[in-house]
Amino acid sequence: MQIGLVGLGRMGGNIVRRLIAKGQHKVVVYDTNSKSVNDLAGDGATASTSLDDLVRKLDAPRIVWVMLPSGKITEDTIAALGRILQSGDTIIDGGNTFWQDDVRRARELKERDIHYVDVGTSGGVWGLERGYCMMIGGETEIVKRLDPVFRTLAPGLGDIPRTAGRDGRDPRAEQGYIHAGPNGAGHFVKMVHNGIEYGLMQAYAEGFDILKNAGIDALPPEHRFDLNIADIAEVWRRGSVVSSWLLDLTASALAKNETLENYSGFVEDSGEGRWTINAAIDEAVPAEVITAALYARFRSRKDHTFAEKILSAMRHGFGGHTEPPVKSSREAR
Repeated sequence: MQIGLVGLGRMGGNIVRRLIAKGQHKVVVYDTNSKSVNDLAGDGATASTSLDDLVRKLDAPRIVWVMLPSGKITEDTIAALGRILQSGDTIIDGGNTFWQDDVRRARELKERDIHYVDVGTSGGVWGLERGYCMMIGGETEIVKRLDPVFRTLAPGLGDIPRTAGRDGRDPRAEQGYIHAGPNGAGHFVKMVHNGIEYGLMQAYAEGFDILKNAGIDALPPEHRFDLNIADIAEVWRRGSVVSSWLLDLTASALAKNETLENYSGFVEDSGEGRWTINAAIDEAVPAEVITAALYARFRSRKDHTFAEKILSAMRHGFGGHTEPPVKSSREAR
């Protein structure tokens, strides 16, 4: 299948590489960074110099996947594509877009008979190797037509044990992607996924902070423990009920530097946690853990604890997220 991809950052570039590596798809690429375009052209993609040029190089009905940061740049790019593309073409937004924007865009593009698909994409910088978990919103027939692309990007069954009792259910979920529902549903499910991620990360972070401080002078001598945090993270990976990919990333970071002094502890939020909490308010659903986890990230921007360094390490591990440089003690005064 032929597809265009706009936005060749960490995830966008790897999506292109995974599609090409499987040998089943031809990808036309565009980014304002010409080096990124040229690098991927060297890997087998077809380079383009503008959105117009990208669209000209695609055969109808065209498919254009936009993989850009949420906000104005995505909004402007999709609006521009909407003016260039023709009846029957499809725009896919695979970034972290607010789901209500998807509903609006789909309605606006439908007036020009252009299809819109929203894809909540999880996998971070590891997606090229591991594959991408995808939560998809859009028209049933259009999503079905795009299935070869999603199937290639998805992780597949891998070595994860199959879930008992799934006979007769949609087999795509076992492959690592689902058609969640109409426009907006894909990013809605991904939004809640990220909200849960906030809570999981915060629980790990707080737990490791408690372990680290188990030997402080404020405790009675007989209640103090000098614990090896890196080894605890490693042993929990092996058969523990709290094992997970997030724990894998934490263990890796602690093995390299148990004090995590290379992380500032300043933890950003992408907006997904806020949107999840707003949805919980609209639905009158209690969301104490996710809300507290978001507030903890706000706090991290003023006062950094070891827990915040754990959060920073996890975010860097799965998404390559950068943060302010670590200040020396003199600079921090």
